[in-house]
Amino acid sequence: MNRPDTQALGGTVNARIGKVYMNLSKAHKKAADYVLSNVFRSATMSIDELANAVGISVATANRFARALGFEGYPQFRAELVSGFEAMLVPIDNLRNEVQRPATPAEIIAGTLNEDIANLEATRRGLDPALCEQAARLILNAERIYIIGYGASGFLAGLMAHNLDPYCKTVQSAMGTAGPSTVARQLFKFTEKDLVIGISFPRYAADVVTILTQLKEKRVPILALTDAPSSPLAALADITLFAQTRRQFSPNSEGAALCLIEAICSAVAHQSAAPVHAASEMTKFVLPWLYQDPSHQAGRRAEEEAAFPEHPYSA
Repeated sequence: MNRPDTQALGGTVNARIGKVYMNLSKAHKKAADYVLSNVFRSATMSIDELANAVGISVATANRFARALGFEGYPQFRAELVSGFEAMLVPIDNLRNEVQRPATPAEIIAGTLNEDIANLEATRRGLDPALCEQAARLILNAERIYIIGYGASGFLAGLMAHNLDPYCKTVQSAMGTAGPSTVARQLFKFTEKDLVIGISFPRYAADVVTILTQLKEKRVPILALTDAPSSPLAALADITLFAQTRRQFSPNSEGAALCLIEAICSAVAHQSAAPVHAASEMTKFVLPWLYQDPSHQAGRRAEEEAAFPEHPYSA
C-alpha cells in the first residue's frame, strides 16, 4: 500500500527544528530527535504523552515548543498535525471518549445508537435512480471484481459471497498477493465488466490508484464510500454512500455492511431466477453444510410412520 512521506507531513516543524537545533539545550535536542524520528506518532500525542515518551517534564516539553518559535505546545502540535488531519480525527475522538466516565453497557448502547443514526442517514440519502442503475450494472456485468483493503477487504469478500449466486463471475481482492496482482487481473477487464471499489475514511491509496487506472480504460466502476468528497466518488460511474461515523474507531463497518447487504438484496430481487439460483447453490454446497444426525433420524421416523411399508412389498 502506498505510504505518505511522514517526514514531509509535519508542516513547518521539521524546518524550524533544523534552524535552531544547534542552539537547543540537551533536553530540547532529545525532544527534537524524538519528533524528527516519530513525526506521525508525535502528532498523535498530548503534551503529557510526549514528555513521558521523551523522558522530560511537561514544562520542558512546553519550553521546547516555545524554543521552536511557537506560543506553546498546542500551537506546536497543531502545526505538527498539518497534513495528518483526516488520519488523526479517529485518534482524537478515541482519546476524548476514553477520558469520559462510562460503563461497558453505556458504551455498547452508545455505539449501537451511533449505528442506528448511521443507518438512518444512509437510508435518507439513497437516490432511487442510482440504486436502480447500480443493481442493473451488477447484473449485466460479464465479470465483477470487488476491491477493498484493510477493513474494506473483508467487506469486499462478504459482498462477493452474497452476489455469487446471482452473477456470472465475482471475485474480490480478499486474500490476493497485493495490489499489483489485482492490477494484473484487472488489466484484462473491459467495458463489459464491472469493478466495485470500497473505501471509507481513512481512504486506502491503493484503491484510488487502481480505480484511476481503470477509469482510463473505461471499465465501469461502482463505488461504495462515505461522502461526495471521497476520492472514489470522482472516479466512479455510480457511487452509493453509507454514513460510517464512529467515536471509537475510524468507521462503522456495520453501517457499510448493511448497505452492501441491501444492495445484494436488490440484485437478488432483480435477477432473472433468484429462487432457482439460491436453490441450486444450496444443493451444490449441501455436503459442506452441517446437518444434525438426530434431526435426520427424526425425519426418517416421521416418514416411515406416515408411509408404512406394505406387508407384501419386496
